Amino acid sequence: MIRDAFHKPKNVTEKGCSTDLVTETDEAVEEMIIGELKQRFPSHNFIGEESVAAGANCKLDERPTWMIDPVDGTTNFVHRFPYVAVSIGFLVKKEPVFGVIYNAPQDIMYTARTGQGAFRDGQTMKASGVQSLKQAIVLLELGSSREAEHLEEKVRNYHNLGKHPVHSIRSLGSAALNMCAVANGESEAYCETGMHCWDIAAGTVILREAGGFVCDPAASPLDVMSRRCLAACSESVAKELSGVVKCNAPLARDDQ
Repeated sequence: MIRDAFHKPKNVTEKGCSTDLVTETDEAVEEMIIGELKQRFPSHNFIGEESVAAGANCKLDERPTWMIDPVDGTTNFVHRFPYVAVSIGFLVKKEPVFGVIYNAPQDIMYTARTGQGAFRDGQTMKASGVQSLKQAIVLLELGSSREAEHLEEKVRNYHNLGKHPVHSIRSLGSAALNMCAVANGESEAYCETGMHCWDIAAGTVILREAGGFVCDPAASPLDVMSRRCLAACSESVAKELSGVVKCNAPLARDDQ
């Protein structure tokens, strides 16, 4: 469905601002995925990006929970930049235990289950294992918020990392694919605030199973509902990055 629509004209609307976009494909893909899963698992909890945008509940409880981003990287999708993914994460007792991320334009599938490893198109993935931030490519995102406090903080983090220095800074425009890039050894770290639980649930399992480390930007344990994430190829890089980036601008949680 995403591949079919990728090069075609799209009906694009804005959710909250001119930088937060949605298309008919986002909505159709989510409806299809949740519909199929509900038939098989009617007692499970479902949190989907477009459902929540339409007013559905976004509360994480002890029930088995599916977190779905039907088109992670909608702005990329609109502009035909081929970093666009379906992200499906499954949580048990609030912990991500299974994840699937599919880069539809490039036909690449990432999968992982707790204790069973991480895979890219069926081949085992491993994070690079680099131990020093100075040897890292770091992924950062500007995000959709243009509020002055958020924007200034993110620009300052670009500056601080460039000064540290790191090898370079990149932006793929998809939280899910950023985490897969770290898991596959293509970069060493990713840090962002302002994304949502459905953006990182699947990627958290995939990166951990690839030998990486996921936490809050303050180096505390990850809270998937906090809209804050730091992901790295090793715990040492995560802790070093946490000391360089500052993520203090206030954010509403996903479950508020």
